[in-house]
Amino acid sequence: MTVGVVLVDDEELVRAGLRAVLGADPGIDVLGEAADGAEVPGLVALHRPDVVLMDVRMPAVDGITATRALLRRPDPPRVLVLTTFGHDRYVYDALRTGASGFLLKRTPPREVVRAVHTIAAGESLLFPAAIRELVAGFAPGGGDRLAGAGLTGREDEVLRLMARGLSNAEIAAELHLGVETVKTHVAGILAKTGSRDRTQAVVAAYSSGFVDPRSPVR
Repeated sequence: MTVGVVLVDDEELVRAGLRAVLGADPGIDVLGEAADGAEVPGLVALHRPDVVLMDVRMPAVDGITATRALLRRPDPPRVLVLTTFGHDRYVYDALRTGASGFLLKRTPPREVVRAVHTIAAGESLLFPAAIRELVAGFAPGGGDRLAGAGLTGREDEVLRLMARGLSNAEIAAELHLGVETVKTHVAGILAKTGSRDRTQAVVAAYSSGFVDPRSPVR
């Protein structure tokens, strides 16, 4: 199955580079591109991409606003945020809004291709240390605001392991559970925390104080 992608960045050179990198992969089809977030809704309605690569900093409508608008649509595409600097308030806000992950613009081409396929498959790009640093720098402090989510003890354990960046298979091995059982727990966590995907759940875990962002990711 070919992954349909829309590119959104105000720099033509960046778009050209991404178009060349992604277009060289037979499993990816670059459907369209935009220089501003204001153009995104029309492009997505026209092309119905699987993934939108979204610059967070644009002069008119930024990537956060555009991402928020996209995620209000029925069956929205996945959003992969592009940024020059990893430790960026815009990146943190985009992840909180519902972006499935982020990439630095200096990411090697093969990793960009892998990231697009990962996001399109419904998985999330998790960089626990980077997310922890973002949250520690930008999230308001105070209390465990997931305390009222009603997580079970097992869901609690699974979310803490998700925050360390473990995959379902790795969590299953750690807790001596079946992978399908872990998937069920993950689905329960997403529902109870109001998270669209694993990335949003991990951001919520850190920003709520459920997992201390000052603690090291092991």
